[in-house]
Amino acid sequence: MRNFQVAIDGPAGSGKSTISQKICAKLGFTHIDTGAMYRAVTLEALNRNLDLNNEDSYKFLEDVVIEYKDDKIFLNGIDVDDEIRSQRVANNVSLVSSFPYVRKKMVEIQKKVAETGLVVMDGRDIGTVVLPNAQVKIFLTASVEERAKRRHKENKLKGKNENYEEILNSIKTRDYKDSTRELNPLKQAADAILLDTTNMNIDEVAGAIAGIISERLN
Repeated sequence: MRNFQVAIDGPAGSGKSTISQKICAKLGFTHIDTGAMYRAVTLEALNRNLDLNNEDSYKFLEDVVIEYKDDKIFLNGIDVDDEIRSQRVANNVSLVSSFPYVRKKMVEIQKKVAETGLVVMDGRDIGTVVLPNAQVKIFLTASVEERAKRRHKENKLKGKNENYEEILNSIKTRDYKDSTRELNPLKQAADAILLDTTNMNIDEVAGAIAGIISERLN
């Protein structure tokens, strides 16, 4: 099978996952949401009441199985896609994903699942670390206010009544942590295409990226 990799990076709330899903549905690619994978690690650590500041706490990664399939995240075979979207997980995932051990284990998994087939992988270090040789690299961004508004709307549709200001502050904090962490910080790859989606809707963004992918494929 032909291998073709698309790396989509960007900050929290930039629409990476939703847009990736639309692209995959349009082009027949497989979607891998690495952010959801780190959220699953965070959820497991929280459920075990572990010390999140202790890197040794995450040795459970030697035994648990984290999978991303059918646009949902599974932890030891259980669908936890809704649980990982909670504010509790969002508030702690940057800390969890900052540890070298955690990132090493997750990058190993991510590289392996992208080895064959047509893959769209989204996250924060895909074009720079996980898939540095991807045929297409996109860096999505949008104003922090627009990203918070999108996340607030998304949560309301799921029945979550989280405060807009709380989401806004959480995203600002997440941006700072992700872009300043010592290991594999959030940054645009030198050969990535920058796409500011502040004034674009999801279909417009997905269409633009799908067009870029189709050109490269041909």
